[in-house]
Amino acid sequence: MFSKQLPAQEIISIGKSDVLSKISENNLSLKISKEAFNAAKADYNQTNAVFLPNIKASHTGISTTNPLMAFGSKLNQEILTQNDFNPSLLNDPITTRNFATKIEIQQPLINFDGFYQRKAAKSKMEAMSLKTERMQDYLVFEVDKAYMQLQLAYKAVDVIEKALKAANANKQMADNSFKQGFLQRADVLNVEVRVTEVKNQLQTAKSNVQNASNYLSFLMNDKSYVVYKPTETLSVVSFNVDDKKISENRSDIKAMELALKGFEAMNKAAKMAFLPRLNAFGSYEMYDNKVFQGNANGYLIGAQLSWDLFQGSKRFGKAQKSKAEFEKSKLEYNQYVSKSNLELNKVKRQLVDAKNRLELTSLAIQQSEESLRIRKNRFKEGLEKTSDLLMAETQFAKKQLEYYQTIFEYNFTQTYLEFLTKE
Repeated sequence: MFSKQLPAQEIISIGKSDVLSKISENNLSLKISKEAFNAAKADYNQTNAVFLPNIKASHTGISTTNPLMAFGSKLNQEILTQNDFNPSLLNDPITTRNFATKIEIQQPLINFDGFYQRKAAKSKMEAMSLKTERMQDYLVFEVDKAYMQLQLAYKAVDVIEKALKAANANKQMADNSFKQGFLQRADVLNVEVRVTEVKNQLQTAKSNVQNASNYLSFLMNDKSYVVYKPTETLSVVSFNVDDKKISENRSDIKAMELALKGFEAMNKAAKMAFLPRLNAFGSYEMYDNKVFQGNANGYLIGAQLSWDLFQGSKRFGKAQKSKAEFEKSKLEYNQYVSKSNLELNKVKRQLVDAKNRLELTSLAIQQSEESLRIRKNRFKEGLEKTSDLLMAETQFAKKQLEYYQTIFEYNFTQTYLEFLTKE
């Protein structure tokens, strides 16, 4: 029969500050948020076209017997002679070649809708910057939560290991009592069942340690997925949570406000599209009958005032859509702030409840521990049933786990409250 010995998984001690440091460098969500900001910044840079010229260069070669093109090409090359006005040559010219090098410049002067589109792009870029900032705040909060989950998982392992040790001691005591004839076989079996239950609970608790460690690895973008052990143990932490309220300067709320301004600017841009545009233009041209030559040249400058009077009602529909999106954005902003305040009030109540449960579970531990001590002493003297001892032992372990779970909830609720009210 073949068996394989699996290597023990590596356990690495890690502090919360180490996790935060690695997340700031490697977290994928943060990197995605930064790239979203870079995309918004690129969109904003594109709006520089409202102020900067459009410059284009081209080199074109043609060969033609078209009368108009042939005459015009010679005229541009400045090689017309008296003989070229011969009607027979004008009507039936020989093959004429023309090579033109042209540099064109278009300079926007007045573009009202473009100005507001640029303003909207800037608001979007600034909003994405604030969203990245809020993502960083969220990751700090998520690290606090994940690290506390890891601490809680280790506390559960510690409690259950002690419970297993006590269950094994009870089994030894029950075996001795059975041999002496003080206990029946059914009582011994009950103790053995308790030992098996605790072993199963311990295995689940150790799996929870691995799950919590894997989530930290995910946050840090660490593919090794080792088992982490917190350098700090789970304990009650109290923050100053008095007079906490939602601030409109919170980065995500500020981002929504900027998004609202962006929609407002787009609405104005849609309205300004009804106004005319003024653009300057110019070109410098060089002509020759040989490629990449330019013996003849000339320039052209001018200005154009253009006004699209009607585009089949397309512009009206666009203006209506931008107005609806602006109104929708205002409603979403108000809803988001209202929902944040609703969540804040809920968390404040949860904090009060968690604090009360913390006091009650602490008292319950003391009571269950004393009950277990009394029943264990009576069991040793043969004055207590096996089932009562096992129940007391189970109750004590359960109350310990409830206590540490309550510590987690109390600390987590305070951390969430800090996250909600962070400016």
